[in-house]
Amino acid sequence: MEDTLLRSDGRKFNEIRPISFQRHFTCYAEGAVLACFGDTKVICTASVEDRVPPFLRGSGQGWISAEYAMLPRATAERTSRMTSKGAISGRSHEIQRLIGRSLRASADLSLLGERTIWLDCDVIQADGGTRTAAISGAFVALFDAMRCLKAQDVIEKIPVKSFVAAVSVGKIEGSLLLDLCYEEDSCADVDCNVVMNGDKQLIEIQGTGERGTFARDEFDAMLDLAEDGIQTIMFSQAEVLQISEEERHACVGKICSFCK
Repeated sequence: MEDTLLRSDGRKFNEIRPISFQRHFTCYAEGAVLACFGDTKVICTASVEDRVPPFLRGSGQGWISAEYAMLPRATAERTSRMTSKGAISGRSHEIQRLIGRSLRASADLSLLGERTIWLDCDVIQADGGTRTAAISGAFVALFDAMRCLKAQDVIEKIPVKSFVAAVSVGKIEGSLLLDLCYEEDSCADVDCNVVMNGDKQLIEIQGTGERGTFARDEFDAMLDLAEDGIQTIMFSQAEVLQISEEERHACVGKICSFCK
């Protein structure tokens, strides 16, 4: 694949934005992470609640759910708070359901007990890829919350089966690009968000021909780009989590490939 389009920030077509995960960003939640993908910044907190939705009561199984929101001035122009509108937007509802589905795929919920872990993802600055940054940051917060439960002997195992991360890919003027910033996303002919686990298995794909169509071979190439980008994100997740040898054995899945 040739890099034919000059990107506004000088990145190569297959280069992800600078990413970081700052753990313990707030002091109350069991897991709290500031996830930064370039100029996109999302606070992801994981809170443990000793109850489950009605459909799981008496099952012994836990649940993971998510909420997503943007601060009014996270974008170039102010947007009204959802509370002032009386209901969340369809976009926010769709994104928080995506985050919940993605993170449930990372865990063995039968080992969590009848508890819910709430993942609150609040965008404080948006420059494209807020949902993928939220998913990637929420995994780090979720792992911290689960290791907290394990340290308190609330659960016997850390019920993490695999790392989970997400990234965007797109097509602009015939070029395929990884990890779109807002300027790129707003003019993309094709926009795709990809969620994968540590075994390179797909969890969810959201692909749309915004201003054009894309061929099957282009779709395959976009998935290859996404896979490489997600691997980079997962190495960053593992690096910041500093998972010990003891914790590796306490996890229910084989997560060692991303632990240095």
